[in-house]
Amino acid sequence: MSGASVEARNVSPPGLALDDMEAPSGLSGRVRLFLFALAAVLIAEGIGNVTIPLGSSKIVLLPLLWALLAGATIGLAAPRLPGVLKVSLAEQRLASAFLQPALLIFIAKLGLLVGGSIPKIMSAGWSLVFQEFGHFFGTMVFGLPVALLLGIKREAIGATFSVGREPSLAIIGERFGMDSPEGRGVLAEYITGTVFGAVFIAILASLVASLNIFNPLALAMGAGVGSGSMMAAAAGAIAAQQTPEMAKDVATFAAASNLITTTIGTYFTLFLSLPFTIWAYGKLEPILGRCRGAAPAQGTVEAPTEAPHSEVRLGILAILAGWVLIGAYGLIGNWITYKTPVDGQVIAGMAIILGAVLAGWGLYLATARKLPAVVWVSMIGMALTYPANPFAADIAAVTGKINFLALATPILAFAGLSIAKDVPLFRRLGWRIVVVSLMANAGTFLGAALIAQFFMHKPI
Repeated sequence: MSGASVEARNVSPPGLALDDMEAPSGLSGRVRLFLFALAAVLIAEGIGNVTIPLGSSKIVLLPLLWALLAGATIGLAAPRLPGVLKVSLAEQRLASAFLQPALLIFIAKLGLLVGGSIPKIMSAGWSLVFQEFGHFFGTMVFGLPVALLLGIKREAIGATFSVGREPSLAIIGERFGMDSPEGRGVLAEYITGTVFGAVFIAILASLVASLNIFNPLALAMGAGVGSGSMMAAAAGAIAAQQTPEMAKDVATFAAASNLITTTIGTYFTLFLSLPFTIWAYGKLEPILGRCRGAAPAQGTVEAPTEAPHSEVRLGILAILAGWVLIGAYGLIGNWITYKTPVDGQVIAGMAIILGAVLAGWGLYLATARKLPAVVWVSMIGMALTYPANPFAADIAAVTGKINFLALATPILAFAGLSIAKDVPLFRRLGWRIVVVSLMANAGTFLGAALIAQFFMHKPI
């Protein structure tokens, strides 16, 4: 979900470690969690693609969305289920902890797609460069006026200067403190993205793509919001309405945009987005917020002020086992939905993907985590299929048998399983700040797509 986004987000009380919870932990908890995830994947792939017509437009709901909803339903129904079917708080936290490593499998697959398409990406020219301004200013342009019209005060700065990824929490926390209006605003954006981000962006992207007013590649660049799960949901919704060849290009350009957003995002939000949003708030608040009976700042968002953080630490063996199982779940979806039997070539393709993940993770640790793991994994994936690599064609052939959407489904299942723990905090947020957060998420997608469309100058 936003800014993660659904990525390994935890907003539970600090100091509560895994062993403190009244729930299965250790190996038994992990086995149960992966069985729940498998159930969500099977449900999602069994439902398959569902198209909802809306006049001349349509919304395509993919298995990855069903997996998210199935996982969330399993978690939310836990209090009313018998013990053996109950997803405990410990397992929800564990699902969140597994989410970030799981995303690397999807990132590796996208890197493999990008490598062979680097000449095509370069041909996009300035559109790929300047669309990033849409990602980082679109949140404010779309979200800030709505926030002020709804009577929200300085919480609007924290909620609209970015899509609220973890670096955004750190930036606001250091500048204003999490107990400030700005801190409560960014935390609201963070939690809203966790609960609704992937679902919202998938439906929005599907609807916009069906209107046929944007070049699909411009929409793909808009999908690279810097959140792996949101990017997967948006790119999948766009790709589902394209030809198979264009669908690959959509995934490629979304991955390239997401990589740029991930690598420069912290610096861009710190030195450009936040100062500009503060300036815009000062100019617009006297106009749009005038004579509006806004609730006091302290009451706008009542969520706890601690920054979300994870208390679950996964060992390397748990991560390795998770990668193998999640990869296997992806192959199940690849077989059910995309009709590709699990043969030797498909297994070899998955082995290459997991090898890229392992190598990238190793470089991430070896370099003292100075660059995000997604950067290393993406670079290795791109190097493997870059045209100058003599083995690029063979690698692309075997990894190409695995649809990138099939790998997104198990990842969104884990995201769904992790959501239930955040619902109590979500209920404590004011509805106005939730609307603003969703507008910010829409802004980063539409803003980047509009700029990319302008620079591409290509007929649809």
